[in-house]
Amino acid sequence: MRKAIATGRIATEADGTIDAARADAMWDARTDPAQQRGAHARATAAETAATTATAKATLNKPVPRAALDAVKDTLREAGSEPGATEGGEVSFVRARMANEVLKAQTARVRLQKMKGEVVDRARATAMVFDLARRERVAWANWPPRVAALMAAELGVEAHQMETVLERHVRVHLGELAEVKVELR
Repeated sequence: MRKAIATGRIATEADGTIDAARADAMWDARTDPAQQRGAHARATAAETAATTATAKATLNKPVPRAALDAVKDTLREAGSEPGATEGGEVSFVRARMANEVLKAQTARVRLQKMKGEVVDRARATAMVFDLARRERVAWANWPPRVAALMAAELGVEAHQMETVLERHVRVHLGELAEVKVELR
């Protein structure tokens, strides 16, 4: 009672006494029924459940197929069988479990990113592209650098050696350009 008086849930009379009827009315008006125990709380909970069931029956909104499939996929990835009921419905408990699984997966990815175990896809793609460009330039510049040395060792004309090397390097670079890097 002291706590209720201190928080303003019930008021005392001018002389410090409590009017029981008035205090009960104030208590009921200023107390959340969902946080009550006892007969009053059970009655309020039953009334709320009945109202909710009636509202659900009249306002039953269909759940999109994509949402149901997402819940099933999430549960399947987590190692749980989706176990849908007839008509493609998913129970609230299973949907909640899927939500918790997604939260855990998201937290795991965030942690891996903070630890540096996960790489940003856009950055990795840019780095691979830059590396491939450098490799191509290095290979394209190689025949003019080594053609004279190779020609001297083989006893052939330097210009002819460079032309042959350049042609073969270009064919090889064309083959390498066909390779597609998939970062998924």
